[in-house]
Amino acid sequence: MPEEIRRIDIVIEAASGPHFSGLRHDGLASSSRRSSAPPTLTESNVPKQPFVIGVSGGTASGKTTVCDMIIQQLHDHRVVLVNQDSFYRGLTAEESERVHEYNFDHPDAFDTEQLLECVEKLKCGQSVHVPLYDFKNHRRCSESFRKVNASDVIILEGILVFHDSRVRNLMNMKIFVDTDADVRLARRIRRDTVERGRDINSVLEQYAKFVKPAFDDFVLPSKKYADVIIPRGGENHVAIDLIVQHIRTKLGQHDLCKIYPNVYIIQSTFQIRGMHTLIRDRDISKHDFVFYSDRLIRLVVEHGLGHLPFTEKQVVTPTGSVYTGVDFCKKLCGVSIVRSGESMENALRACCKGIKIGKILIHRDGDNGKQLIYEKLPKDIPERHVLLLDPVLATGNSANHAIELLIQKGVPESHIIFLSLISAPEGIHCVSKRFPSLKIVTSEIDVALNEEFRVIPGMGEFGDRYFGTDD
Repeated sequence: MPEEIRRIDIVIEAASGPHFSGLRHDGLASSSRRSSAPPTLTESNVPKQPFVIGVSGGTASGKTTVCDMIIQQLHDHRVVLVNQDSFYRGLTAEESERVHEYNFDHPDAFDTEQLLECVEKLKCGQSVHVPLYDFKNHRRCSESFRKVNASDVIILEGILVFHDSRVRNLMNMKIFVDTDADVRLARRIRRDTVERGRDINSVLEQYAKFVKPAFDDFVLPSKKYADVIIPRGGENHVAIDLIVQHIRTKLGQHDLCKIYPNVYIIQSTFQIRGMHTLIRDRDISKHDFVFYSDRLIRLVVEHGLGHLPFTEKQVVTPTGSVYTGVDFCKKLCGVSIVRSGESMENALRACCKGIKIGKILIHRDGDNGKQLIYEKLPKDIPERHVLLLDPVLATGNSANHAIELLIQKGVPESHIIFLSLISAPEGIHCVSKRFPSLKIVTSEIDVALNEEFRVIPGMGEFGDRYFGTDD
């Protein structure tokens, strides 16, 4: 994730939080090939996951301001804010009589179980009733609540939202708002006297007795879990802009890309969608099918080449000026999975002059669909980056066998890039789980495999349609 920023530094300060969960995700020559044990997890039975952001920090650090600024900038997405303060436990009669001795900044002051239930329901696409808390009388409003609907982004804000690991594990991004203690105290005095009807002496007494010790014991230690640390809160516009930019990127990604950071989908445009519309049409002529397939394949190949290592290179232009650019990776080869993969060879040759191309043939009905029939690879393939070619990634079984063969030949897993036109979620899961260092580049991820292990909506037997051997 899933997942995503590992950290952002801006004094936004380097934070050591865990990776995002990400909520940010066969090469058989045909989409109809069979497998005795396809993966069971499909995109169709996994609900779309909202992006959950945790915002923590000391009292009056500016958490609410940061949340409001994020919400304002994400105006084109549905965003809901859930405050931990709404989940304060109601005081008993005895506690109410001795309210000045009650520690509202201790983890036990919150109903964490109800908070967990609330966020988990929102993540599952259900609406919830969030309680309303009366800060003057220190109890919940028994007949009132706030209805919160499922949304694209859930922001969970509170001083102790990072304290409980169960709550932390629900978050895709954790932000800690770091503000000077004197500034926080001044803001708290203003807030509690103006908004909550308390006198200054009681505010200072509560701060010294409970707020500061709780910050030192519970809030500050949770800072280590943050992915992003924002000094100065809402005044740090650079940090908030970067965070919003990252969130927009994650919201625009396919769910599988949030799960598997090694999966890449080329950016969709109306041109690309139009070409997909044409090649998926069963009534298209063979000539047009080949023409538009070749155009799409070229785009996938170009995108795949962009993931190869480059070195800086300077050249002198015809004007006598120096241009600083990059030099292409020299150690490269292609490997096509026969026979649909051969349809991608021309595009690779057009992009990489004189490139070596090997071949792997895997029998569709052999040992669980994994019987190697033929392989011919460059002798120095362990020294090369490999572009593995197959237009349809269906069950993932054939792709896995081809990748295993390349690794056996000495190719590092991280040096393999699998290129396909379309992919099924089952194939993505199958390959990415087994080979997390390999990259997968595709132009579209389809809905699922059907009971016959065909990609749906798919485009049929690609090899037969491309080479003219269909009926």
